Amino acid sequence: MKSKYGITLLVLAALISVGTAIAHMSCIFFGPECFSAQMAPPQIIESARNGTWLAPVGTIFVSAIFLVVGLYALSGAGIIRKLPLLAIGIYTIATLCIIRGVLPLQLWMRHPDKVNSVVFYTGIIWLVTGLLFLFGFIIVRKSAYNKQIMAGTHKQRAPHI
Repeated sequence: MKSKYGITLLVLAALISVGTAIAHMSCIFFGPECFSAQMAPPQIIESARNGTWLAPVGTIFVSAIFLVVGLYALSGAGIIRKLPLLAIGIYTIATLCIIRGVLPLQLWMRHPDKVNSVVFYTGIIWLVTGLLFLFGFIIVRKSAYNKQIMAGTHKQRAPHI
């Protein structure tokens, strides 16, 4: 029963990641104003205005990263096959999302005038996403381990000498 909670948390994390990829890709179609609204670096906005390759190629690259992050969440939930280095990947993603979420919040607490509402709420979303990854994966792994113990199929560790 608990594994369903973990799966739900990881699916939510996947939806946020895939939604972020879609939002980034939309800038290719909506143009410089979309890049500006999503707080892209000035070089990217200028590239979109000038029609150079930096903005679309960079956007595709960043979106691909968010899609891979979403795939890791789905893999951790057991919805798709197990991806390479799944545990390391999920814990790294969770850590990066939590850091990404905490940075604007700590800046807001120290200098509220330097953080606008978009940055503040984006920080909260990524903090929550990191926690979804972390706790979702912990719950799923713990449930899987408990099922192995109950079935008698868990691997015994060799004693330390």
